[in-house]
Amino acid sequence: MSVATLRSEPHPVAAPPVPPLQRGSGAAEIVFKRRGDATVLARLAQRTPCRVLFPAAEPGDPPLAVLLTTSGGLTGGDTLRVRIGVEPGACAAVTTQAAEKIYRSLGADVGIDVDLAVGAGATLEYLPQETILFDGARLVRRTSVDVAADGRFLAAEMLVFGRAARGEVPRAGRVFESWRVRRGGRLVWADALSLEGDIAARLDDPFAFAGARALATLVYVGDAAEALLPRARELAEGAASLVRGVLIVRLFGPLARAVRDRLARVLAGMRQAIGLTNALPRIWQC
Repeated sequence: MSVATLRSEPHPVAAPPVPPLQRGSGAAEIVFKRRGDATVLARLAQRTPCRVLFPAAEPGDPPLAVLLTTSGGLTGGDTLRVRIGVEPGACAAVTTQAAEKIYRSLGADVGIDVDLAVGAGATLEYLPQETILFDGARLVRRTSVDVAADGRFLAAEMLVFGRAARGEVPRAGRVFESWRVRRGGRLVWADALSLEGDIAARLDDPFAFAGARALATLVYVGDAAEALLPRARELAEGAASLVRGVLIVRLFGPLARAVRDRLARVLAGMRQAIGLTNALPRIWQC
């Protein structure tokens, strides 16, 4: 007697769907205008996780706006859009509450777009604190600036690669940082930094960044740019140049704190040279 059996195949069990990760899409728009002898807020719009605070400015300084990210940092897929305008004759400063943190990404980029506009006879200071890139972070940041022919613009950006206190070295990730500066409607300066893959190897290259873990760029646009070049070189120990009327200072080094201190010293000197106080916003000292 024989018994025949049917081969049994287990029914495939579908994997549960992976819920989509929540992503932030923040925005902030700030516009200042001149009213009489003062600069006042003309427009404010904000979308989470972006928020804007308006602490009292120091005596002799213009009105101050402080940007912050309520999420405590950004990761792959998050986007921010910042627009700042200073209308003719007005004068304002914008900074950030703290360093911006870019966390490890699962593959997508963090996208940050910054649009800055400076009207006729106006002045804008754009002085965000440093951006800290964790290992595996992916950042694409584009900054576009439009300055009237007789406007003034002073800005600085600083990148920190890894968390030095934890001994972290960025072994992977992506950074794309670009600037486009127009004056009187004409493109006068374009710049881009692109690092991808083994970022540490690029930073350690003696013909590139020679072991730097922090990079800072200062930009000044205004009629006095050429006259200010010797002062900028003195403050930055030579690391300053003039390109089509745009004054540029480059700073980098192995220690983020040292680069930040040098940047603060150069900014303070430049502020004094253009008729402002020689101190940065107090929040920089926190």
